[in-house]
Amino acid sequence: MEIVIGEIAKESFIVSPSTKCEEVYSIFERESAIEGVVVCSDRQQPVGLVMKTHFFQRLSIKYGFDLFMKRTIDLVMDQEILIVDYSLALTEVSSLAMSRKLEHLYDVVIVTKENTLFGTVSIRELIMKLAEIQIRNARYSNPLTGLPGNNVIKETLQEVLTYNKFSVLYIDIDSFKSFNDTYGFSKGDELIKETAIILSEAIMTTDNEPSFLGHIGGDDFIVTLPHHHYRAICENIIERFTDSLRIFYSQEDIRNGYVSGKNRQGIPEKLPLASISIAIIQNKKRPVTSLEQLSLESAKLKSYCKSITNSIYLTLDDFEERTKEKTLV
Repeated sequence: MEIVIGEIAKESFIVSPSTKCEEVYSIFERESAIEGVVVCSDRQQPVGLVMKTHFFQRLSIKYGFDLFMKRTIDLVMDQEILIVDYSLALTEVSSLAMSRKLEHLYDVVIVTKENTLFGTVSIRELIMKLAEIQIRNARYSNPLTGLPGNNVIKETLQEVLTYNKFSVLYIDIDSFKSFNDTYGFSKGDELIKETAIILSEAIMTTDNEPSFLGHIGGDDFIVTLPHHHYRAICENIIERFTDSLRIFYSQEDIRNGYVSGKNRQGIPEKLPLASISIAIIQNKKRPVTSLEQLSLESAKLKSYCKSITNSIYLTLDDFEERTKEKTLV
């Protein structure tokens, strides 16, 4: 699961705009490990930042000590500050931090939650955490797509099961074997990598909250969402996957709508073009509390999805409604 900035934020020293510079000086002298002090309004909203290095540089100029010490901190605080919400992903924060002016590049990042100060993150802590994540992901990622593999997927699902709202999307490429048999394993790998890109961009462009994409193996992927709004995401995935097939199939096969090959029993037949199935498990109408339950419910849903020729997305409720209608008929 992608880590958000609030998870690594630390409590910060806070002063008001009317605090005297000599008080801030005392804080820096007493607390040698801190890099900066946040200046907040009465409502705990950040309005400025005093970095230790910048502060002492001002005091070191000629007459600087006498000039500033009895004056209020709002006269020397930096107002060009980077404020981010608790839920923003580390990668996004890193991009924002590195795009600042050179003189502010190493200023701490101010983190708020519900528009009030939550804490700060130093650039050193941010870089170290990103490096730690990259090493961990490299160790457990799928070699073909670079996406997190089964170890990380299991850890993520255990965390997701604690959410108040979640949707887990199990995604398979149907008729992938016939594509491989017709066009070769190299093309098959390219189709898997293209699918990974489609999935990644779909959850990035439609959801600002932390989502997760993992590669179970082969043509199987998994997505977790911290909400129940899956429709636009699934429709985007199916539309883009369908469009991408024109790159991978010959014009003749696209025109026919099938490939000529042999089924699993070795019998020649017309085999359908690749499609994509999305089985959705969520805790909207029923509790899902264990990995075993998640696995059992997804298995029957995936089996049904694969029985449909075209691309499809389906929740457990949709599946039960469909089977009920067949029973009544």
